Amino acid sequence: MRALSSPVPNPFTAAAFGAMAVALLAGCGGGGGGGGADANAGVGSSEAVPSVSASPAASRPTAAGRPEITFPSGARNVFEGTKTGDAAKDAVLADSALGVNSMDEAIFKQSTGTKALGFYNADKALGAAITYVQGYIDKGDTWIGETRYFDRKVTLSGVKDAYVTYCSDESKSFLKNRKTGKVKNTPTTAASYVLYHTKLTKNARGIWQTTGIVSNRGDKTCRP
Repeated sequence: MRALSSPVPNPFTAAAFGAMAVALLAGCGGGGGGGGADANAGVGSSEAVPSVSASPAASRPTAAGRPEITFPSGARNVFEGTKTGDAAKDAVLADSALGVNSMDEAIFKQSTGTKALGFYNADKALGAAITYVQGYIDKGDTWIGETRYFDRKVTLSGVKDAYVTYCSDESKSFLKNRKTGKVKNTPTTAASYVLYHTKLTKNARGIWQTTGIVSNRGDKTCRP
C-alpha cells in the first residue's frame, strides 16, 4: 500500500460533503445512464468498460494549453469506466483522472509547483493536494507499482458543477524511499482501499477542475 498515514486531507466538513455524496449516489442508482464502472451506473461491470492508464507517457494530448503529465517507468494509474455514453460526463471523468494524475506527478517530481497540479485542482482541493504532496516530499518518499481507480460515478449539477465518487485500490502500489531505494512491501489490508467524494467545477477555459475532495480509507464500499 503506497499511502502515507492518510489519503488526501479532507478540506470540507463531513456534513457538507455528506449531502453531496447522498445526492450523487442517488443520482447514480438504478439502471440509468450514470457514469462509472459498475452495473448500477448503467455501463456494465468493470471488466466490460475501457480503461485509461498513465505511465510513462502523457496522460492526455496537450490541447487548449493543457500541460503534459508524465510518470516514471514502474508506476502507473489505471482508471476504469472512462465512457458513459454522455459526452459531458465523459469530459468530467477525464479531467477528474487528470486531477489525480497531477498529484502523483507532483510526488514524482517532488514539487508542489508543477503546472498540472494547479491546472486541474483549485480552491480547497488544491490546498489539500499541496498538503498531500508535501507529505511525500517531507518524508523523502515516492511510489511504484499500479493504483487502480474504479466504480467511478458522475452527476452533473447545471453546466458548471459536477460530483464524482470513485474508489482506489492501492494493493499493488508501494511506497519507495527516494534516497535508499527501499520499497515498503506492505500487505494488502482494508486500508488499501479508499473511497473518494469530489466536486469539480468547469472554469472559463472549459477545464473541469477538482475543487473539493474528501476521502475515507478502508471504506467497505470499495473493499472486495
